[in-house]
Amino acid sequence: MNLIEKIKKLREETEISIGECKKALEEAKGDLEKAKEILREKHGQIAQKKKERETKEGIIEAYIHSGKRIGVLLELRCESDFVAKNPEFQKLAHELCLQIAAINPEEIPLLEQNWIRDETKKIKDLIAEYIAKFDENITIGRFARFEI
Repeated sequence: MNLIEKIKKLREETEISIGECKKALEEAKGDLEKAKEILREKHGQIAQKKKERETKEGIIEAYIHSGKRIGVLLELRCESDFVAKNPEFQKLAHELCLQIAAINPEEIPLLEQNWIRDETKKIKDLIAEYIAKFDENITIGRFARFEI
């Protein structure tokens, strides 16, 4: 796989800018897995810097599991209504609802859970990636999980 193919693959998997993917691959000397780790670490640092910014916008997402015995209501906050209206932000809210439905946060705190779609990531890492993508702070407001 040449450099361009690796950049394209990294971009598809992480949804991070082509320039950032190229830098990470160069730093990782072409190693795709190491480049992913570099990007995760960098996004964690970006998220830490944005953590103090106020999140006064956002959305409410609802999810009812197919058997109608588990439901989730989630408040996901961001800094601007521009981001709140973005389909990718809304996708994050949906993914978080699926996570809450799958693993009860009373057993393991939500941010510390491994993401159900990629066990190598914790929920806090997933949110950090979106913070870096949107260049805005993102926080989970309130949520409720209902189960019969």
